[in-house]
Amino acid sequence: MESNRYRIVFDGALLPGMTLDSVKENLARLFKTDREKVDQLFARGPVNIKRELTAGEADRYLQALRQAGAEARKEAEPRSAPALSLVDIAPAGSAEDPAATRMECPKCGHSQPRAIQCDSCGIVIEKYLARQARLAEDKAGDDVHNAAHPYATPRAQVAEPMPAYGELRAFSLQGRIGRLRYLAWSMTLSAAALALLAVAGIGFAISQVLGVILFSMIGVGFVVVSVQIGVQRLHDIGWSGWFLLLNLVPAVGSFFPLVMLLYPGKADANRFGPPQPPNSRAVKILAALWLLVPVIGILAAIAIPGYQQYLHRAGM
Repeated sequence: MESNRYRIVFDGALLPGMTLDSVKENLARLFKTDREKVDQLFARGPVNIKRELTAGEADRYLQALRQAGAEARKEAEPRSAPALSLVDIAPAGSAEDPAATRMECPKCGHSQPRAIQCDSCGIVIEKYLARQARLAEDKAGDDVHNAAHPYATPRAQVAEPMPAYGELRAFSLQGRIGRLRYLAWSMTLSAAALALLAVAGIGFAISQVLGVILFSMIGVGFVVVSVQIGVQRLHDIGWSGWFLLLNLVPAVGSFFPLVMLLYPGKADANRFGPPQPPNSRAVKILAALWLLVPVIGILAAIAIPGYQQYLHRAGM
């Protein structure tokens, strides 16, 4: 008895809370293709992503697509009625070799008596072979385009839906970073800003106009990179980057930076992609130095008044 086969159908639906751009980026990484080809999936209506799958294979495909934020469904492959055949069939009891009257479907490999149409996947054999010949000649076939046509061989690989870790890009609104990397990048950004401000101060001494221009450029650059780092930190938690605007709300903005600093991120992939790579030794050192800054400030605030009183009593 032949087991049931399934196909994965996608009609452009997204999971709740997902944005179209983020889903397209995830699908581009999932199918290992460019963004323009992924756009075709959302412009064609229902598309058969993959056909002739077992129940377990279909469930794995659905899981991979849902991790990318796309809502797909599993449908049972229809059972095709036996197709009319124009091939001469040997009469019962004929001495003709039975293997000569049988064929294998070039698409799904189903073995059956010679016929125009495959009884399993339903393709018309001649049309399928003609299409494959045209694709071989002009080399215009691609994974996403082929998945949208019933006579094309599905070649999208989703055995490994996502990489284990996401790519680190400091100057981007995409991706995720954890708490320690957020501290390390913030410290590096602050140190770079201080160095540039020193240069701007020299420029201000030379010319006030030059100094104002330099200070303005440094300020804008600092804000832009701070926003990019903050958005990636929120992505790691699983929140939208728009939550960064809470820093501008009175009262809320006084403690929300602590939430960003202390709230742990998701250990596995979320709707913004896979987790960040493990923290390097440099990241851990920079984060530790950044945490020491307020501690040193508190100790200095306690020690300096006492030292001043000591000097006063000593008559110095």
